[in-house]
Amino acid sequence: MNLRQQWFGNIRADILAGMTVALALIPEAIAFSIIAGVNPMVGLYASISMAIVISFAGGRPAMISAATGAVAVLVVGLVKDHGVEYLFAATILAGIIQVLLGVLKIGRFISFISQPVMTGFVNALAILVFMAQLTHFHGANWIMYAMVAGTLLIVYILPRFVKSIPAPLTAIIIMTIITYVFGLNVKTVGDIGTLTSSLPSFHLPQIEWSWHTLRILLPYSFTMALVGLLESLLTASILDEMTETKSNKNREARGQGIANFVNGFFGGMGGCAMIGQSVINVSSGGRGRLSTFTAGVFLAFLLLVLGGIVKEVPMGALVGVMFMVCIGTVDWKSLRNIAKVPKADTFIMVVTVIIVVATHDLSKGVIVGVLLSALHFGWKMAKIRISATENNDEKVYHVRGPMFFASTTHFVDHFEPSDDPERVVVDFSHSHIWDHSAVTAIGKVLQKYTKSGKSITLRGLNEESRLIVEKLGGPLVTEPLV
Repeated sequence: MNLRQQWFGNIRADILAGMTVALALIPEAIAFSIIAGVNPMVGLYASISMAIVISFAGGRPAMISAATGAVAVLVVGLVKDHGVEYLFAATILAGIIQVLLGVLKIGRFISFISQPVMTGFVNALAILVFMAQLTHFHGANWIMYAMVAGTLLIVYILPRFVKSIPAPLTAIIIMTIITYVFGLNVKTVGDIGTLTSSLPSFHLPQIEWSWHTLRILLPYSFTMALVGLLESLLTASILDEMTETKSNKNREARGQGIANFVNGFFGGMGGCAMIGQSVINVSSGGRGRLSTFTAGVFLAFLLLVLGGIVKEVPMGALVGVMFMVCIGTVDWKSLRNIAKVPKADTFIMVVTVIIVVATHDLSKGVIVGVLLSALHFGWKMAKIRISATENNDEKVYHVRGPMFFASTTHFVDHFEPSDDPERVVVDFSHSHIWDHSAVTAIGKVLQKYTKSGKSITLRGLNEESRLIVEKLGGPLVTEPLV
């Protein structure tokens, strides 16, 4: 998809989808501001600036970036101890770190996240989004429940008859009109936080620019940068699958950095990609950069011009839309096939979900999941197989499987010179030498037979294996590849 198509290949659907997302961003931004301990407008300003900037700088069209809970929980201590101005400075520094990581092509590391971890991430995120909506039911009356049910009915039934307008946007408008016309006593956006009719403006953080300040900011900024990138790259991968398109992960990393850098200078609290709002955008027909740009601009328009109307949007409608996101986000196929997939994969997925839900920290769950996946892979790969054949006075050992640090002990223990004839051959035609540990293990076996006065030859080394053996182990007796 070229640049023109990314911006103008889906104009009508992108604009309507962006408008829908803008409405859904408001309660989330306010809630995250409260978590961080700052004024609600700080989260809203972050959502405006990030959505607009990332629409130009990001690597994943149609992905929504704004103030997020994942970042908000990281800065609570900074705001409490040093104030909001330090938060702005930390956001700027986090942006710089993200740009540097993007330049270093950190996007390639997303390939280390296995499918079970990705599935666990998605399912855990759906649970977290669902749990976050439950707070809005505290003290709610039956009207709230009816409004949520009505919203879900509209979202799932309307597309069967009308596909020109996003169903979530239609549901929000209808529920707002009903609330206003009948004067219903329900919680609205205005009850969540105070909205002011003002746009973000350039603001240089009022802090002492010194090495002492940098030492305060760096731990927070580094964590914000890593968590933000992790969530953003995972969200980008999910949207890649949903839309069957590819995205530039390294550009996305740089784009997130640019967005946060600008964000900090316009009174924002820092943020990253939002899986919930991104799914709303894509589900509503958004496919291009115009949808993300529209979300930011329309959010600014809502605050500046339609603030009075936005305050009357019932939370029941927005909660219903977010429930739709939860239902659409869950990987139902993974649950249906849970008895068919390998038990280890199921275990990794479940552990990822449990940790994310228990800690409310997506990064911790993903990190543990990646470590478990690596351990499982290492355990499987460490099982090399060695068989032997004898021909006259020669015994040939056939090695199958990768030779690396985890398989070396089994390799060395398998050879016993006293049980073998005068001539021994070790055939590596079905193996590969990966690291220094493997070369060291081969050297130990060679020494065993040399001390016993027996001849041992290595056969079948592929070119890469031969090079690493000769480089790290010195000249060894080998036969031509067979």
